[in-house]
Amino acid sequence: MEQLAHESIKKRPQTFPIVVIADELRTPQNVGMCLRVCEAFGVSKFYRNDQSPDLDNRMVQRTARNTDKFLEVQAYENTVNTIVKLKTEGYTVLALEITNSSKNIHQYSFTKHSKIALLIGSERFGIDPDALLQCDGSIDIAMFGLNSSMNVVNSLSVCLYEITKQLNTTENTLS
Repeated sequence: MEQLAHESIKKRPQTFPIVVIADELRTPQNVGMCLRVCEAFGVSKFYRNDQSPDLDNRMVQRTARNTDKFLEVQAYENTVNTIVKLKTEGYTVLALEITNSSKNIHQYSFTKHSKIALLIGSERFGIDPDALLQCDGSIDIAMFGLNSSMNVVNSLSVCLYEITKQLNTTENTLS
């Protein structure tokens, strides 16, 4: 067995009808890693709150590893306004948050939506309550330890894996 270099891996990039809205991420490393994860999972657009570290930040660039060049990134001022705008564009907005009505991502059917906007919250405060009220639903990740939360990037990775797995399976069965 031999590890392959990045250049030798043959892939056909694929983009999904998924956008990610980051609600005031605080650390440059998390912003950069979110960009990297979003690009890896074929997210079509990443919305970055203008209170979060911007793309010129050295640590954002270091952790993003140039993935911001292959992913559309848009800064925004107000999370609620961004959600409302996306809903008028036909997106179903889902919060990645533990709520009294959240559904487990493995039991949620993402294929019933033509466009998905995934809202993730800040590392310290989660999702703004006003923004949460604007969402069409919330999803969570089953955890089996005593801890009830994960780092925002880890959660985003798990969630995007499940969403793209479902969407890709559907797309493959249609072709």
